[in-house]
Amino acid sequence: MAAVAEAWKETLPVIMNRVTGVGVWTALKSSVPVALEEDSLVLGLPGSDSQLIGHLKLPQVRSAVESEMGRRLNQRINLIVINGTTEADWETEKKRQVERRKLQDQALARQKAEIIAGKSWDTIYEQLSRKHAETQNRSLPQNRARYFQEAIEIVADALIETPINDDLAERNYARCLERIAQYTELPSTFVALKVLEKSFAG
Repeated sequence: MAAVAEAWKETLPVIMNRVTGVGVWTALKSSVPVALEEDSLVLGLPGSDSQLIGHLKLPQVRSAVESEMGRRLNQRINLIVINGTTEADWETEKKRQVERRKLQDQALARQKAEIIAGKSWDTIYEQLSRKHAETQNRSLPQNRARYFQEAIEIVADALIETPINDDLAERNYARCLERIAQYTELPSTFVALKVLEKSFAG
């Protein structure tokens, strides 16, 4: 890191000439090179100056640091700014980044699951409507009963394949139950009970 620290010391005046603002200059002068990992240059600010971090993340400041330090070190540079000036602070920040990525991945996975579940239950809802439209003499009780059996099987199979694990899926599932109840003139709670019995029975 000695070479990087020396490069920063010599390049700092050039960088400061490219940017304006007392806050920006103060942030740059307070910055300490912490690490150079591949193309990532890590600059840290002491805890007492943490309020200045935003200045270093400004596009014009980032551009000046990356281009001038890249020219000095003869490599591509990607600036990372952290709170703290030690390698331990950088290790802590890396752990935070991993955790943030993990949370983002989990959120994305949940979002995808919700979309898939929503589409799945929308498809079932449409299938129930088509099945009812195809039922001959559907006003007759025996034909409503036949539709009821087929509809229960459709929803029970879907419940096994697409478990209810979020609020959106719960609501779309309920829509399907209400649709069957509407078509068969049966209580929706009774419909739900029959679906559960069928799904547990396999």
